[in-house]
Amino acid sequence: MEKSAATRAYGAALAGGGFDFQKFVRQPQTVVRVLSGVFALVVFACITTEGYVNPFYSSQAKCIFHQTDSACQYAVSIGVIAFLACLAFLVLDVYLSFMSSARDRKYVVMLDLGFSGVWTFLWFVCFCVLATLWGRTRDLDGIPQDAANATVAFSFFSIATWGILTYFALGRYRHGVTDVTVPTYVEAPEDHPPYPPTYTPTSYNPTTYTPTTYTVYPANTPDVHQPDVHTDAGYLPPAY
Repeated sequence: MEKSAATRAYGAALAGGGFDFQKFVRQPQTVVRVLSGVFALVVFACITTEGYVNPFYSSQAKCIFHQTDSACQYAVSIGVIAFLACLAFLVLDVYLSFMSSARDRKYVVMLDLGFSGVWTFLWFVCFCVLATLWGRTRDLDGIPQDAANATVAFSFFSIATWGILTYFALGRYRHGVTDVTVPTYVEAPEDHPPYPPTYTPTSYNPTTYTPTTYTVYPANTPDVHQPDVHTDAGYLPPAY
């Protein structure tokens, strides 16, 4: 029982067995991870293809979000890293099913938990920055508004998906800590001579006891005494 619990620790339900691809694809975690990759792809694809335009007063392309190039660079950076991370974690999820060491699975789950939590925060920052800058953009001539709206919308969707991935990773970590059994240590017996046998008193057998018989005389009964025999020979004078 303990071995099977440790084998399933940290979300490795198939560890030590065959890999079921259909079951893996239908898992909520796999679906959400794929959606996270798709959303990240949409964000950086929209910016790299239509996120820069040339203003009429300049020949240099500027970011469509209030001409703030750092905002577009930030969104592209976290989008590319998020997309690659989704692919990497999908491979790790498959590999996690075949890991025999609970410690290795724990490291993978902790990595997933930390990365998902950080990227949830980074997508939140990205959404806030892009939404604010897009709201300040007044000159919309020549700007692909659909691309800008899609970038802001999928940045918001990414917050939700990466937050769900964080929740799933946290659940796997908690269940893993609960399932992994702590080894118990049995204290070795002390090396000492055996104790002497317990003293058992000799049992009393009432049949072997013979009580002493005493003669009890009733009260006012004269003491029966046989006096010494004495014969009176008369007076004999001393001989001189």
